This record gives sequence, C-alpha cells and structure tokens, in this order.
Amino acid sequence: MNWLFTPLILILVMGCNNPKPKQQHPTIGSIERLDPALDAIVDTNAKAEIIAEGFEWSEGPLWVEDEQMLLFSDVPANTIYKWTEEDGAEVYLQPSGYTGTEPTKSKEPGSNGLLLDPEGNLVLCQHGNRQLAKMDAPLHQPKATFVTLAERYDGKRFNSPNDAIYSRTGELFFTDPPYGLPAQNDSDPAKEIPFNGVYKVTPTGEVVLLTDSISRPNGIAFFPGEKKILVANSDPAAADWYVLDVSGSPSTPTLFYSATHEREGLKGLPDGLKIDTKGNVFASGPGGIWIFNDTGKVLGKIRLDEAASNVALSADERTIYITNDRYVLRVKLR
Repeated sequence: MNWLFTPLILILVMGCNNPKPKQQHPTIGSIERLDPALDAIVDTNAKAEIIAEGFEWSEGPLWVEDEQMLLFSDVPANTIYKWTEEDGAEVYLQPSGYTGTEPTKSKEPGSNGLLLDPEGNLVLCQHGNRQLAKMDAPLHQPKATFVTLAERYDGKRFNSPNDAIYSRTGELFFTDPPYGLPAQNDSDPAKEIPFNGVYKVTPTGEVVLLTDSISRPNGIAFFPGEKKILVANSDPAAADWYVLDVSGSPSTPTLFYSATHEREGLKGLPDGLKIDTKGNVFASGPGGIWIFNDTGKVLGKIRLDEAASNVALSADERTIYITNDRYVLRVKLR
C-alpha cells in the first residue's frame, strides 16, 4: 500500500460513516404562555414543526414506540399514513374505515381514532363501517382485513365511532358522534340511535352506555388512576370538556372547562385530546391546542391558524404530535 494515500482513504471512510443530517422542518403557529407552570411542560424554545402535509383532514394520531412511527388517519381519503423520521409520510393502510363495495355517500368514510389494544394490535374507529375494529395483521405488515369488536348498541348500529381508549383491565371506552354519516348530523336518515353516546365495551364484548347527555362527544382520555375520563364536546353551541366518573354506569357529566364563549374568530372545536401521567391535558380546541392542568386551569395554548383535530404523545412524553387539518405537526416538550 502507498501510505501517502492513507489520509484520503480515512477521510472517505469517515465520510461514509457520518449519520444522515436531521431534516430541518418549517415551523408554524406560536406558543402562548398563560401560567408559569407551562414552562415545566413545554420547552421555552419550542416550535410547532410541520413534519408532513398535503392531507384532506388529518386525524387520530398514534405514536407506536416499538416501530418508531406515527400513524394517523386521513378521514376523507379513507387512508392511514405512517410517518417516520427517516422516510417521512407514506401510505400505511387503505381502505381504513369503509370497506364496502358500493360507493359511500359519507364525506368522512375513513378511520378516525387509532389505538393499540393490550396485545399491541391496531384498533380503529371506523366511520364508514360504523364500528370499532381490529386490524387482522401485524403492525409491520399492515393489511385491510378487520375483526369487528363492536358495531351495535341495543340492536342498533352505531353512528360513527370517533375516538377510543383502553383501560388497564381491557375495557374499551369510545365516543360515537354522527360525523361519519352522510349528513353528519342527528337528522340523518341513516342514524339508528337517537342520541350520541359515550360507551364502553367489556372484555366479554358487552356494550355499556355511559352517558347520552353530551351532544357531540368526541375526544376521550383517562385521567391518572383511570377512575375518571375527560370527554370533548365538539358542539359549537356547547364547546366544552366534561369529566365522567367511570366507576359506575350510567354517569353524569360534570363540566371541566367551557370554551363556548372563547371561539370568536378561531377555527376548531374541542376534539381529540391526551392526558399525560401527571394529569396535564393536551386538547384540540378553538385556535389550536389547549393545555390544562388536572383541575381545568388553562396553562397555555399552541396557537394555530387552521383547526387542530387531535394529538398524540410519545412514549417518554417529551414530544407531542398534532393533526392540524392538512398538516401533521411536532412540538418538543420538557
């Protein structure tokens, strides 16, 4: 070997081993700090990064730690996408919420909320099929074959299951507004249940009504301890969040916070939400993402021009992902 060329060889080898530089993402919106307690939750230098865009209506984000991927629904497109740091966004599953052979009249036929069951299977709130279903395939080999988990209450078809959570005991809690129906309202001829309910499905498959008194139940999440859940109401006339005690059923909702009179000039309504292990609430609402403590005090907001639909937390709770109309965003937490 000619040792005069050794430095050049070393430089080339080292260059080949250099990691791919992280992509710089454009940012959007702003962080509004309403209480000093927010500084312990959201980094003082945090920005909302646009990590993917070009969707019709992004929804139902789910961070899958084992696969290091974010799954989310594009409801009108009847498609689930996955996003990874390396490859960005790509189609993951299609169709996702309506699998019929006849054309659907629904404007939002796809999946909405996504979650993992206790065994790690993907569970979908399917607007078009009007059911909760499990994907009958492993996460790393997605396939549009589904097993029905629940589709009726009292013999009547659900409206369009929207969002859901599992308890540690394997009970599945979910909301059922009318947004997947063709008319997207209570007067739709296809609507079989006269109300919009919050339900749970027991491990044996029994469907139990928790409440029928929230007009447009939408996002749902457990507070730490799993004795109470928070439910968003996406009703312009009652843009509220409610607490339900789930130790028994039925349950009477109690008001957590009302944004009904704080909507002027802002896009969005109370929609999807998540609660971290400390009880902090990250909830889509008028003007972006509202951040509450567990008593309902607003600590701050992630201000966004377009309507936000839902959020997901990373496993270490140091990152929040936001579905924001045509965008998917990422914000670093503490």
